[in-house]
Amino acid sequence: MTIRYTQPMRDVPSEERPRERLLRYGAEALATHELIAILLRTGTTKRHVLGVAEDLLAQLGGLRGVATAGVEELSRVEGVGRTKAIEICAAVELGKRIGTLTEEARPTIRGPDDVVHLLMPELRYLKQEELRAVLLDRRHRVIHVAKISRGSLTESISHPRDIFRAAIERNSAAVIVVHNHPSGDPTPSPEDVAATRRLVEAGELVGIPVLDHVIIGDGRYVSLNERGLV
Repeated sequence: MTIRYTQPMRDVPSEERPRERLLRYGAEALATHELIAILLRTGTTKRHVLGVAEDLLAQLGGLRGVATAGVEELSRVEGVGRTKAIEICAAVELGKRIGTLTEEARPTIRGPDDVVHLLMPELRYLKQEELRAVLLDRRHRVIHVAKISRGSLTESISHPRDIFRAAIERNSAAVIVVHNHPSGDPTPSPEDVAATRRLVEAGELVGIPVLDHVIIGDGRYVSLNERGLV
């Protein structure tokens, strides 16, 4: 049953308020709308902050909708407004960056699961296809994740100059190509497969092997290497 929050926050028992619950039980124990309520801080004269957070999730289609919404879209929800929308966007971006590479981390890539752990938080919610090149040293440690292109994946892979230029500049020993499917379904298209094979051939020519092409969806992925296509 969905709870509709209409009473003032002062009438909510203190042990049920999000901030107090976080202090007592930790952030992981809170529901999504409670975490958003902490960011919002205040509600309206008609709805207290938990209700506004619930409305936000309902109107934008859940957490994914909140994560991909811009300031204007967020601020149209009653009780949010422009300032709170900016703060939500900032919190979402921080969450994405926490899950992505830092220069100090230098993780080792042992398989596609490591690639997905590295880039899923950043790529899974994007509304356009984006192409990344994970550049590796001889021990398969990550040197850098290069942003190659946005919006036209097949053309980017078919003309791989930017990928190998980035790899050569960083003195990379190998490359893993990663891109997202905004639909959430990571199933490779025939164009994905054909373009990847051309990219593998180009890597053989320049002496920088392409180890895998990982396609990221919403919580799912496909490794073309695991499917025997690389």
